[in-house]
Amino acid sequence: MKAKWTDNIVSTPDVIRGKPRINGTRIPVSLILGYFAAGSSAEEILDEFPDLNRDHIAACFDYARELAEFEVAA
Repeated sequence: MKAKWTDNIVSTPDVIRGKPRINGTRIPVSLILGYFAAGSSAEEILDEFPDLNRDHIAACFDYARELAEFEVAA
């Protein structure tokens, strides 16, 4: 069973000003997504951040997908 992003991503006001981050780290989701946007592969990101694993990376994409599906009520 695939883990939900909520199992891996947290946001607390006392750590990196509340930015969503990988649980147990100070690595923000935006940083991981930025690496992908710049053309980095999952393997390159995992090499750069040894505290991360593939579930963390998948959680970042799942989190972004959920945000992109947000609809404002009219």
